[in-house]
Amino acid sequence: MRFKLKGEPINEVFCYCTECQQRTGSDKWFGLWVASPNLSFIQGHEPAQFTRKGASGRDVHHHFCPKCGINVCAAMTAGGFYTVAATSIDGGWPRKPKAAIYAGSAPHWAVLPQDIPVYDGLPPM
Repeated sequence: MRFKLKGEPINEVFCYCTECQQRTGSDKWFGLWVASPNLSFIQGHEPAQFTRKGASGRDVHHHFCPKCGINVCAAMTAGGFYTVAATSIDGGWPRKPKAAIYAGSAPHWAVLPQDIPVYDGLPPM
C-alpha cells in the first residue's frame, strides 16, 4: 500500500492520548498533520478502516494496511486533516515534532521532550 502527500504538513506532533498509545503499543504517536485533500492512496491495497469517536465527539477513521496491519494514518473529521504516521514515510520522516499533545495522558514512565512545547491536552487555538 502506498500513498502520496502533497505540500508541507500543517503540524508535526507527538500525541500521548490513550487511543494513540493503544494503537501504537507505545507511549505516543508521531503524526504529520496533513490537510485531507493533500493525501491520496496511490498503489496497492485500499486501506482497511476502524472508526471510533474522538475527544470532539466526531469520528476518527483509522486507516491501516490490510495485508500487514501497519497503522498508516487517521482521518480527523473534526479538523479536516489526516494524522499520518511519520514512521510510514519512505526513508523515515527527517524532521522532529514541533509539539507534544495530550501529555496529561502519558504513562508515568514516558520521557517527555524538553525542547518543544508540551501540552496536557490540545494547544490553545
